[in-house]
Amino acid sequence: MLRFGTIGSGWICDEYIHGAKDSGLWELTAVYSRTKERAEEYARRHGAKYAFTNLEEMAASDYIDAVYISSPNALHYEHSKAFLERGKHVICEKPLCAQASKVRELQRIAQEHGAVFLEAIMYLHLPQRKLLEDTLQQLGQISLVKLDFCQRSSKLDRYLQGELPNIFNPALETGALMDLGVYCVYPALALFGKPESFSLRPHMMESGADGAGIATLRYPDKLVTLTYSKLGQAGANSDFQGTEGTLSVESISRLAGFSLWRKDGTKEALYGDDEKYKLMGWEAKDFFRYITEPDASAAEYARCSELALQVSELMEAMRDQAGIHFASDRR
Repeated sequence: MLRFGTIGSGWICDEYIHGAKDSGLWELTAVYSRTKERAEEYARRHGAKYAFTNLEEMAASDYIDAVYISSPNALHYEHSKAFLERGKHVICEKPLCAQASKVRELQRIAQEHGAVFLEAIMYLHLPQRKLLEDTLQQLGQISLVKLDFCQRSSKLDRYLQGELPNIFNPALETGALMDLGVYCVYPALALFGKPESFSLRPHMMESGADGAGIATLRYPDKLVTLTYSKLGQAGANSDFQGTEGTLSVESISRLAGFSLWRKDGTKEALYGDDEKYKLMGWEAKDFFRYITEPDASAAEYARCSELALQVSELMEAMRDQAGIHFASDRR
């Protein structure tokens, strides 16, 4: 069993802790928060022995082997770097960084210090991904793919009332593309590779963040459209349309609700859904395996690292084209 710490105290961190513990491979030993009261309360709630308010002290401590980072996007780089430079393994929430150059640097630091650096993206680690890939082989020639993740933000009402929640604050490198669009970009690149060209049209908010967007990725034999929004709830699924049938996916982020529609009009339900913590548990299991079985998992880990960089490169290029800029961008 390996020991891990956490940075962040939101619901997503709760779910990761639950999934990691449920795997039977990880023990939570330390948590970090900016205030002593919050750190101690979070440690008590999840049964961690140590509560930190100093990030450098936590990174230098002998209490953890790895860390899960779910801090705001703008802090991912410095938080990941602090732990990687001390040889701690890092799994960091998506997106890793707003700029691909920072992802490259962190991957280099991880390699130099013998640490695993992983992006926490469920898509790559869920066992039903193989079912998705196998089913795509039954569709014949795929000409059109629609990847959709539109989910009305729980913070939208606060924003409409004049507040500025983190998720709509561009100073924290957030917005719809960075928060939800990444879940569409990942399967597009993982399944079909880099596109020949792309276009992105964002819906910008007064805060300067993008609230929604539509992107088109062009390949020699197909179009892949990405639709994502934090302003409204999706009513349509993602789907993969081929000459022999269509695979419908109710949730592309969870890889849930698979249905195969054959060209003869028949429909077959292939896969349902699972609880969030169990889905995140698959990330924790693979993270453990990449650390403890480096030789056996080398090719798989290398593929994760390659995709993380490709996704960062494409999203940075998409932002640049659409005029979605952050203070950390070099212009």
